[in-house]
Amino acid sequence: MEVLFHALVASVRSTALDVAPIAVILVLFQVAVLRRAIPNPRRLIAGFICVLLGLALFLVGLEQALFPIGETMARQLTSPETIGTTREAGMVDWRDYWLVYAFAAAIGFATTVAEPSLIAVALKAEDVSGGAVRAWGLRIAVAVGVALGVSLGCFRIVTGTPLPWYIIGAYVIVIVQTFRSSRTIIPLAYDSGGVTTSTVTVPVVAALGLGLAASIPGRSPLIDGFGLIAFASVFPIMTVLGYSIAAAWWNRWRNSSGSDSSGMEVGLKHETEADRRPGRRR
Repeated sequence: MEVLFHALVASVRSTALDVAPIAVILVLFQVAVLRRAIPNPRRLIAGFICVLLGLALFLVGLEQALFPIGETMARQLTSPETIGTTREAGMVDWRDYWLVYAFAAAIGFATTVAEPSLIAVALKAEDVSGGAVRAWGLRIAVAVGVALGVSLGCFRIVTGTPLPWYIIGAYVIVIVQTFRSSRTIIPLAYDSGGVTTSTVTVPVVAALGLGLAASIPGRSPLIDGFGLIAFASVFPIMTVLGYSIAAAWWNRWRNSSGSDSSGMEVGLKHETEADRRPGRRR
């Protein structure tokens, strides 16, 4: 308990030093540039203290819980008793680690669905689009992308293949999807890749990658352990754009067949052919 208390005090001190420049800049611009009094100073000070304590507690939680859990799970999933392999020491076969891929997909999906920043963006997107973009549909599409990306990233760590091959290939697919998607969904899709790698997803995914690289023979935590966040960033873009393309295709198919498409809640409104091309003006 004493160790936890000292860790909290140190975290509060370091967090205060990190946050102080932000407060100083805001106060200087308000007083010196805008030449206006600070509104509700007591409430602002109370809010600043809450932010300070929240960040400090969050950082302590990362160090004391999330990082150790991720590393422990990676070690347990890659132990000889779990994978049940009889291979010689130092030999790695990617087929022996299917539990790692399944766990990576499950934890990537779960952490993304619970990501506060993604929830906020999804609700705003549903609000400004008048319900054309469903909040739950967007969250599920992004979560599926993170699940696929983290699972593939773990496969890369196990096999030891170079990271640029995967990232370049993924962005090539994103570029192709961009030219085939509605320009109304493209900015939201690109933002989805950023908001999902935030407070909940990053610590767990990073700990999983570092623990996995430390547990696989011949892998370096520094070289192979990092990179899962890149997978978690690009694959949601792919799934959201794919969701948009599939929804538009389904609506066009139902309309061309003469059936009523009002009951199909695909999360996006019907896109015309002119709207589907990003470079074409309306």
